[in-house]
Amino acid sequence: MNQSEREAAKRRAGESAADVVEDGTVVGLGSGSTAAHAIRALGREVDAGLDVEGVPTSFQAREIAIDEGIPLTTLDEADVDVAIDGADQFADADLVKGGGGAHAREKIVDAAADRLLVVADPTKEVDVLDHPVPLEVLPDARATVADAVRRLGGQPELRRADRKSGPVVSDNGNLVLDCDFGAMPDPSGLAADLSALPGVVEHGLFVGFADEVHVGTETDVTVFEP
Repeated sequence: MNQSEREAAKRRAGESAADVVEDGTVVGLGSGSTAAHAIRALGREVDAGLDVEGVPTSFQAREIAIDEGIPLTTLDEADVDVAIDGADQFADADLVKGGGGAHAREKIVDAAADRLLVVADPTKEVDVLDHPVPLEVLPDARATVADAVRRLGGQPELRRADRKSGPVVSDNGNLVLDCDFGAMPDPSGLAADLSALPGVVEHGLFVGFADEVHVGTETDVTVFEP
């Protein structure tokens, strides 16, 4: 699958998930390139008269939603009926997220939703998760968390920013460690270990989160419930 075919697959997946959204619902707006297609598709539906409100998961998602004319709300003001979000990798209902560094907010919104619709292209599907797991960490905890990750068998790497000197800083003002554990046959156990580390704000393992997965292909979309 070349880049053009992959982008078309992402667009189809995003539009497929957006078609599920019903009038009068509150939608969690995920982050990333595939979720962006869903937000833009929702924007077109809003322009055509669909009555929805969105809860963005990142600065990026908020900016796209505003550009598309989607009314926004917050978790303080509304319950989320359905969230649409991408994944860096998925195996059945388990996900690795955080490629954009927004996984803390994504997890809060996705967990609050009655249903999570995952949108992806076929390159993201695997039998066993093995993508590096992003950890959002407090700046003062970078060294201690990195040491703890090594004891758990992972290789942590501070995420560096592009076109900026220094590290990536999350929307929450924290740092991101990308931690390579290789194949993860027990993501639930690893998730529990990572959550217990002092200084970890949130990790990118979303275990059992997906209620429905929309996988775009070169010509169509496959939808399944894990």
